[in-house]
Formats: sequence, C-alpha cells, structure tokens
Amino acid sequence: MPKHVLVLGASGAIGQQIVKDLSETGNSFTLHYNKNKTRLQTLAESLPEESVLEMIQGDLSSSEGIEQFLNKVQFTPDVIIFSQGQASYGLFTDLSSSDMTALLSVHIEALWKVTQHFLPAMLQNRAGNIIVISSIWGKHGASYEVAYSTVKGAQIAFVKALAKEVGTNNIRVNAITPGFIDTEMNQSLTEEERTSLIEEIPLQRLGTVKDVSQLTAFLASDQTSYMTGEIIGVSGGWHI
Repeated sequence: MPKHVLVLGASGAIGQQIVKDLSETGNSFTLHYNKNKTRLQTLAESLPEESVLEMIQGDLSSSEGIEQFLNKVQFTPDVIIFSQGQASYGLFTDLSSSDMTALLSVHIEALWKVTQHFLPAMLQNRAGNIIVISSIWGKHGASYEVAYSTVKGAQIAFVKALAKEVGTNNIRVNAITPGFIDTEMNQSLTEEERTSLIEEIPLQRLGTVKDVSQLTAFLASDQTSYMTGEIIGVSGGWHI
C-alpha cells in the first residue's frame, strides 16, 4: 500500500537513492534539502508524475531552522526517514562549541523535534514508521570523529527508547548503521587509503548507496511489520 514519506536529507547521495527506490512502489514524498535545490529538482523530475508533493528547504543546524522547516510542511507522513547528516573530522581538542552545537542540532535536535511534531498523528492513527540512518561509529566510536560518534550514538539510544514507548501504538522505530559508503563525502581518500580500508572489510569492497537504500525500502515496507527497535548494520562485516 503506497505511503506518504518524509525524507530528510533527500538531496544527499543516500537520500536520493532512498527516494528513487521508494518511488518504485508508488509512494508520495515530502523532500527536505538544505543547499542542493537543483540536485533535488533533477531527482524530482525523474520520478513518477505527482509523486513529489512538496520540496522544502530547511537549515537543520539551528533550532530556528528546524522550526521554520516544520512550519512549511503541509502533508503528514506515514513514514519518516532521517538521512540528513553533517560530517566532523579532527582532534577532539580542536572542536569548537559552534561546530558541536551544529552537530547536535542536525543529528539530535532535528531528530526529536521532527519526530515529536508528527508523532501525535501517528499515535492517533495507530500507525507509523520512523527510520534513522545513523552510523557504524555510533556503535563503535572513531578516533578523530569523537563528536560525530557521540551524536550518532545518541541517535541509536533514541531509536531503542522510542521503539519501546510507542510500540503498543503500532509505530515502528529502527536504525541503519552504514559502514564506509562510497559517496562524494569520502572522495578525499587517496587510492592507497581506499585499498587499505577495503582490506579491513571482510567482504572486500566499499558499500554503495544502494546497499543502504534497499534496506531502508525494506524497513519502510509492510514486510517488516514485526521489526522495531532494531539497529541494523550495513558494513560488509567491518568491525563485527
């Protein structure tokens, strides 16, 4: 049965592929972006006619930006997918307060405020599905990515706790924790670094956006109606 899906971070590499995959089953969309409007318009034009009901800009790095975004949304989602993100790499001692505040806002405040905004309707309907694209570092932690690991770990705790709270209302909450996914965010790696990384991964390759999007589409479907509170890795066996 087609659903209305809100995708945050829809203009990112993973977000775009999630939208493409979910469009194949007749779903409609509210798509969020921050800066990549042109990229999202191109995506929307490639989808079935009238499947994108609204595209909304929102800077999720501040409380004000989150509130402004929510005030623009007109359609109530059946499924919410959080694929927005902001990277942070460097020594923890060099992390500025402003950078940490932005990370907390994008990954944590946006997660709970958006969920809190739409949860009453889900509770009333006794149906809903929330999917969070977290990270392997939320489970294992990474040096030089202390702040990023922290907010991703908080997302995982949020998923587990909320799943317990709303399960009796037939609302599912799950997370996906990708490992190293081959996107433009990671293009700064040298060929030597990529080769070394692949050698650490049991399946001997980097992940693709399709690896993540296919699992997301599965979780968004009724085939996973008995799954909630799950933290599912997509890492090729990295750090098992």
